[in-house]
Amino acid sequence: MTMKNLFIASGLSLALLAGCQANDANQDPGQTANENQTNLPSNETNNSANNNPEDTKKNEDQETNGNQDDAKKNEDQTEEKQSEEKQSEDKSEQSAYPTMAETIEENDGQRTVTNPGSIYVVANKERNLPADFVPENLVEPDVAFYAPEGDPKRLMVEEAAKALEEMFVAAEEEGHELKAVSGYRSYDRQEAIFAYNVDRYGEEEANQVSAQAGQSEHQTGLTMDISTPSLGSSLTEEFGSTPEGQWVAENAHNYGFVVRYLKGKEEITGYQYEPWHVRYVGKEAAQDIHEAGNTLEEFFPNTK
Repeated sequence: MTMKNLFIASGLSLALLAGCQANDANQDPGQTANENQTNLPSNETNNSANNNPEDTKKNEDQETNGNQDDAKKNEDQTEEKQSEEKQSEDKSEQSAYPTMAETIEENDGQRTVTNPGSIYVVANKERNLPADFVPENLVEPDVAFYAPEGDPKRLMVEEAAKALEEMFVAAEEEGHELKAVSGYRSYDRQEAIFAYNVDRYGEEEANQVSAQAGQSEHQTGLTMDISTPSLGSSLTEEFGSTPEGQWVAENAHNYGFVVRYLKGKEEITGYQYEPWHVRYVGKEAAQDIHEAGNTLEEFFPNTK
């Protein structure tokens, strides 16, 4: 290589070196820093310089309070749901019984029940049983009676008769002697009894102590009048003060019976207090009625 060519090559090398230095000088100083931060999480990149113990404690407190609020909210929602479920269960249980409004029909001004054969039937001065109604499965319960064998007063619907037997046995085991007085009565028999009471007491008083034909629970076969030997066959309010009468009032519901005509409820039932008159409604309903202290008129809803 000649000296001239060497000089030209050296000059080109110096020019290239100067160009590279100029490019380095013009590069953005922040570019390298940004490239280095590219792989860091954004919170580490942006907040690492601002973190301090007080901020950390504040964030922890806020998170704790938030969790407590969520827990309280969930607890309230659970209690509300349980309350709604309980109300639904209560409503469902009550709706299992027929309403008085849906078990009545009116013909020629007379209101007649449509479920005379049901253990939940409600018969009273405003709710008549059909004149031709005779309950099915009438039997004699195996209990002590005042009436002689073969007398229709010894009859009850079989389900109620078995329950009466259980109640009499339980009473005897606890030292109480009960005797049955009068069970089933036909429409015609009740008509004769009411007529007798009208002749003896007058119609107004007769309406307080006895039912007109078609309005007596005895026609349902679900009722029994009971007494105790200390009173003979008398059906008087005094029975409620005897140990036997008190036992019946406190325990009849355990066998599916309720005392039908309660003291203080005369305006509701339309009849005087009758501690001797027990009516079969089944154990479930009897328990509910006893606990509520209700009459049948109060217990069974009067609306659909």
